[in-house]
Amino acid sequence: MTAAKTSTSTSTVGTVTETVPTPAGEARVTWHRAPRARAVLALGHGAGGGIEARDLRALAAALPGRGVTVALVEQPWRVAGKKVAPAPKTLDVAWTALWPALTAPGLPVVAGGRSAGARVACRTGRELGAAAVLALAFPLHPPGKPERSRVEELLAAGVPTLVVQGSRDPFGRPEEFPPSGESADPPLRLVPVDHGDHGFAVPKTAGISQEEALAVITEAVAEWLEETLG
Repeated sequence: MTAAKTSTSTSTVGTVTETVPTPAGEARVTWHRAPRARAVLALGHGAGGGIEARDLRALAAALPGRGVTVALVEQPWRVAGKKVAPAPKTLDVAWTALWPALTAPGLPVVAGGRSAGARVACRTGRELGAAAVLALAFPLHPPGKPERSRVEELLAAGVPTLVVQGSRDPFGRPEEFPPSGESADPPLRLVPVDHGDHGFAVPKTAGISQEEALAVITEAVAEWLEETLG
């Protein structure tokens, strides 16, 4: 696969923003670089929001200090200012086209994202040669319709996979997922976030603060990356 030509501009301190042309339009990658990176974690956003999601921002803030560069990827539809995401096939085409930009640092790349972004990572992970897949708030089924399960899509990732799921997520609660186990081939691990909804927001009456909920996510992902990538 040939890398697309890209244009790069410096954004806020500590980050670099890169525009990448794809068949679906221009995508945008915001790099949060680790001083001595050993891997890249590429994270796509969901269908209802962008890279400002609390879980994506928390990981971008926490992981560079632990040797992982985080690349927050904005799909072309979001860059263009559209409010409705295109069909899954179009999302996959754009993600595939920008993949060479993610591998350019010459490091192992873990594909991931939240919600629709997690689905993209699962559908393309094996084909693109991702080292692993991180699925944040994976939409196992539409709310109230458990019979429309996407479990096969999740299991088809073909590489070690970590699912981080809020216990109140209407798109699939942790107990609805396949059993977590390192003996699976490839390994599948699930980390629940108590009281978290689809956006990992926790109510003020919960026995856990929003900061503590986000810390559960960042710590779990950091430990999993360490174990998975060695």
